Amino acid sequence: MLELPELETARRDLDREVSGLKIKEVDVLGPKRLIPGEANKNGLTKALSGRKVSSVKRIGMILYLDVGNGQSLVIDLGPGGYLQRAANKDAIDTDTQLVIGFTQKGQVRLIDPEKQATVALIETEQIIDAFPSITELGFDPVDEPISWTDFGQRLLEYDVKLRPLLMDETFIVGLGPVYSDEILHAALLRHDRIASQLITQEIRRLYRSIVETVHNAVKHRGVSLDGTRDIFGEPGGYDEYLEVYGRGGERSRNGRGDVLTARVGGTTHYYCDYQV
Repeated sequence: MLELPELETARRDLDREVSGLKIKEVDVLGPKRLIPGEANKNGLTKALSGRKVSSVKRIGMILYLDVGNGQSLVIDLGPGGYLQRAANKDAIDTDTQLVIGFTQKGQVRLIDPEKQATVALIETEQIIDAFPSITELGFDPVDEPISWTDFGQRLLEYDVKLRPLLMDETFIVGLGPVYSDEILHAALLRHDRIASQLITQEIRRLYRSIVETVHNAVKHRGVSLDGTRDIFGEPGGYDEYLEVYGRGGERSRNGRGDVLTARVGGTTHYYCDYQV
């Protein structure tokens, strides 16, 4: 599952790599449903040939390339898609769904084994209309810093368990099992604590854990679990900082206790018994 640190790493890399480059063609290798809104697979090349990418931005878990004329190429990678920088001569992965070729400096390829990604050319001002769920997003710990008091006010409105709340995009953007477990461990909180019942000290601890975990993960370019790679095909560097996730039956990396596991919400939850 793609989580916020990995997507933000991809956004920053792409912004440095392709901003200022001119699009030559867009080759759609995947099914037509990959490009909703286009009459045929040649539509994006006709619309984008000669356009220059001025920036790569992110809103929630969606990337969009500013391609001029008030339009953006919006990429929703879905649960299993990822982007890869490539030279024109590089062999094409069988799961490649779309290739953006530039007049110089190679290509960007969208690889998606699950075939759930979508790419659309949209008027930038209409992105929210095209993706209405954006209006329901919670706070973004990378793009929308908030104070711990504002965080606490939002948190106390929820009479739900902490782990599913951390993975609820209407509360916070882009957290899945990996970072939710790491955050709860750092905050010394059990997954089934009720959000609205936390005391002030626990709220501050949880807030600090979210901010520090996400920012450190972005700093180290995310994790490389399940073969996840950055746009250059390199693994992330945050794996060695994971305290509990994926370490069931071992000592936590800080050595304070053994890592236990439980099935929570259909996924394996990693924690230590000193989380309360």
